[in-house]
Amino acid sequence: MTDGTNGAGSSLPYGDLDGARELLDGARELLDGARELLEAERAEATAAISALTRDFDGIVDAACAVGTDDEHDPEGATIAFERAQVASLLERARGRLANVDLALARIEDGSYGSCQRCGQPITAERLTARPAASTCIRCAATARAPRA
Repeated sequence: MTDGTNGAGSSLPYGDLDGARELLDGARELLDGARELLEAERAEATAAISALTRDFDGIVDAACAVGTDDEHDPEGATIAFERAQVASLLERARGRLANVDLALARIEDGSYGSCQRCGQPITAERLTARPAASTCIRCAATARAPRA
């Protein structure tokens, strides 16, 4: 039935069933593209976590092997700095992975592309640039604005 009705005599908001199908196909393509981007980002984050974990473990092992004392050894400050830096990068990579997993879950539950704060759609441009984005640009800017 392509007469622009839904079978009960009311008009479809898109004019006809063919137009509605095209809209749904476009939405599926966008979701498939987002899923691909997120899966690639997930693989990158997982690889980064593995590499950073090895780096962190290497720093800790090296420090233990020589029995350095961070407070009294002239090299201690460097070792402590390296350990803190790698730990920070590792934390960020884990956060990135968690955000990607949440975005993939939103695709599965149908809420992907809707702002988690205001419920408005997130623009395709933002989702292309940041596939794991959970907020629209306006809400993201509000969250980052300094409070007076």
